[in-house]
Amino acid sequence: TRCLRAGVGPLVAVLVWLVWGSSALAWGPSAHRLVNHWAVQTLPPEMRGFFEANRPFLVEHANDPVAWMQKDRYERKRHYMFLDKYGIFPYLDLPHSFLRAVEKYGSGRINRNGLLPWHIGEYSLRLTNALKAQNWDDARLYAAALGHYVADAHDPLHTTSNYDGQLTRQIGLADRFGSTLVERYQAFFILRSDEAVKIDDPTEYAFDAALESHTWVNQIVLADRQALEGLVDYNDDYYDRFYSRVGSVTMRQINLAAHDTGSYWYTAWLNAGKPPLPSQ
Repeated sequence: TRCLRAGVGPLVAVLVWLVWGSSALAWGPSAHRLVNHWAVQTLPPEMRGFFEANRPFLVEHANDPVAWMQKDRYERKRHYMFLDKYGIFPYLDLPHSFLRAVEKYGSGRINRNGLLPWHIGEYSLRLTNALKAQNWDDARLYAAALGHYVADAHDPLHTTSNYDGQLTRQIGLADRFGSTLVERYQAFFILRSDEAVKIDDPTEYAFDAALESHTWVNQIVLADRQALEGLVDYNDDYYDRFYSRVGSVTMRQINLAAHDTGSYWYTAWLNAGKPPLPSQ
């Protein structure tokens, strides 16, 4: 990282990233656990008992989709969408219908640039069907995984092709922002999400969340550079500076992710016909 700051060319930066940075994700395990934990708080009383009883499971399995990448080579593309590959914000040329998007850009480009909002729509349907069938084991697992994907949509770095800072010679940005920052300062987070609401269109709602998250990308990239000024490493001083610049963004996005995760759970239950939920 020091040599990259000193001015090593972009080609070298990209080569380094290809060796070890291509596996980087932004939100780390702690952030995903926080989201699923607090999402339970947003639910109405008719649902709360089942999700409260299963809170430890939802938190424990909040990061299962990351483990799935080891077995499914197609899993990674379900965690992001490179919105900046589709022109100028707010990317009006990108159809929100998957079939129309593939028709316009081709399946290869769509898959390379990520499927996150569409996958959230798919998992919302999976949870709905599991609740309708009263398959509680599947419902717990789908709810935990859905929370992971919804959290990803609220991570600004999951919406940009510069997700690890590799395009601006800031390799490791994903880990610094989504993992280390959260782990170091989560005790100071004020998390209090609003009550869950009905989502009319799960896929469209996911696109809106990703677009809103995307508006924070430039601030995070700039804050990372500013926090490192005058330092030779990403030390305590760096993280204190970084947190002072983007800590409020991190808290905001985790709060929104918890609210929206609860809203997706609530919507799936409503769409399933409001089946009576077991107490555990």
